[in-house]
Amino acid sequence: MLDPLYLQLGQHDDLSNEEKTLLAGIISTGRDFAVGQDIVAAGSRPAYSTLILDGFAARYKVLENGGRQITSLQVTGDFVDLHAFLLKTMDHGIIALSPCRVAFADHGKLKMLTERAPHLTRLLWLDTLIDGAIHREWIVAMGRRSKTSHLAHLICELFVRLRVVNRTEGMSFSLPLSQAEMADVLGLSVVHMNRVIASLRRLEVVAWSNHTVTISDWDRLAGIAEFDPTYLSMNNEPR
Repeated sequence: MLDPLYLQLGQHDDLSNEEKTLLAGIISTGRDFAVGQDIVAAGSRPAYSTLILDGFAARYKVLENGGRQITSLQVTGDFVDLHAFLLKTMDHGIIALSPCRVAFADHGKLKMLTERAPHLTRLLWLDTLIDGAIHREWIVAMGRRSKTSHLAHLICELFVRLRVVNRTEGMSFSLPLSQAEMADVLGLSVVHMNRVIASLRRLEVVAWSNHTVTISDWDRLAGIAEFDPTYLSMNNEPR
């Protein structure tokens, strides 16, 4: 059940069997969420942090005029709100963008783990630091990249993250978002979003059909995106 989490944390540094056992001991049985359901509500004070066992979710904020901005995409193996352990009150919501299976880590047990397992604590801390690094890249993309480059960067990022947790097939991966949801990610209208997707298709770097993205030319796509995966901290090294 926790293999995606083990794969993700183990990408950064080796996990011992004892550490895997400790993680399994603090995480409870899963729950299913349908598309469009809030996994975590803005303003709530959860007593647990939520792990995605399978599916796509998103952090989001809604403006007074009803406009929504998606601020990050969460994939299989991600803790969507590990930061809630210390922040307590959620200042944003987390919504299921596909059918999601999740599990919960009780905050009392997380506190016990931080006191017993310093190395594992550092890996969980790193998980939140990488969330912050992803947010920085998204801000740069939103403010300074062309929309074609922005979308190319997102595709590169998702491919790298999903490959770690064995959710890619060759150079393809499932992206079960509607074009309206993609527009909320890039901060565009749906019409503009369609044009940006079409521009990548014309460049023949990706094929996009039935919610499956296939990267046709990784080097050209990464060049368009100016993609440097350093911010994802994918090297396995002592932490």
